Amino acid sequence: MGTYHAGSLAVQELLGVRDRADHVGRSLGQDIKPVAAAFLELQPLLVVGAADPGTGRVWASALTGAPGFVRATGPRRMSVVTDRRQGGRPGGEQGRVRSAAAAGPHPHDAIDDPLTAALKTQGTRIGTIALDPRTRRRMRLNGRLGPTPRGFAVEADQVFSNCPKYIQRRETYETLEDRTPGIPTRLTELGPQQAEFVRAADTFFLATVHPAGADVSHRGGNPGFVQVTSPHELTWPDYPGNAMFLTLGNLRSTPSAGLLFLDWTTGTTLQLTGEARAEFTAAGERNVRFTLAEALWAPAALPLRWSAPEYSPANPDVRD
Repeated sequence: MGTYHAGSLAVQELLGVRDRADHVGRSLGQDIKPVAAAFLELQPLLVVGAADPGTGRVWASALTGAPGFVRATGPRRMSVVTDRRQGGRPGGEQGRVRSAAAAGPHPHDAIDDPLTAALKTQGTRIGTIALDPRTRRRMRLNGRLGPTPRGFAVEADQVFSNCPKYIQRRETYETLEDRTPGIPTRLTELGPQQAEFVRAADTFFLATVHPAGADVSHRGGNPGFVQVTSPHELTWPDYPGNAMFLTLGNLRSTPSAGLLFLDWTTGTTLQLTGEARAEFTAAGERNVRFTLAEALWAPAALPLRWSAPEYSPANPDVRD
């Protein structure tokens, strides 16, 4: 596959940014550079996105562990430890890797994370993003998955970093090893609690796919930038970015999408799957409309607890 597929090229042409996209696209490669490898090994959080091999629905999930649970194990290979009995760093500290919904044994009937099967399937097309709120840095690695005895590895097709725009700074975090996650609940519509959760969010992650791959991107803004227009529908503005339009390009070719909202202070997560479509206004603005098919609400699912945010100076004001 070239730098861009037909969907991204069509959006770039529509918005008149093909030249800029070609220039920015030179940053996409397959190699994990030493600075990127060092960045990965410091992260306690990795967000992954893929299609469930059983249903075809696209989901985004969060994985956590002691720094070192994600690391480069070759020039184009990233390995992730998901076995909670294993340490994140070989011979080092004991990391506990958890997905957003499968946070460990629960006395009630726990619901497996929607991507459990995908993360165990050879050849799964997967998108990943490591985002560090402490430094406002993010790195995306997309490729093909292969299960390993301790988790999985990804053979990279695309490796690149994005600018710090719209990332809220969070100075510190702590890991709560002893906690009682709530019972995950599957939903077909957003209730008042979930709707308020979305409205209060300053960050979410968006998983998309195309015929040859998958991708996870970050979306950020001041609280209220995501609007709940009905129990089955969300909208948000597509703020100016790098002009590659990987996400909107994916949605143009395949509207399936997965959203992950997380509460950085409680560890609660909300995963949504459905379809998303971009809307282009005559004034040159872009909005995305998401229609919900299914959701998974998981109180206190993640063990990470981050400090209060310092909002990005790039965030536009939220209009009433």
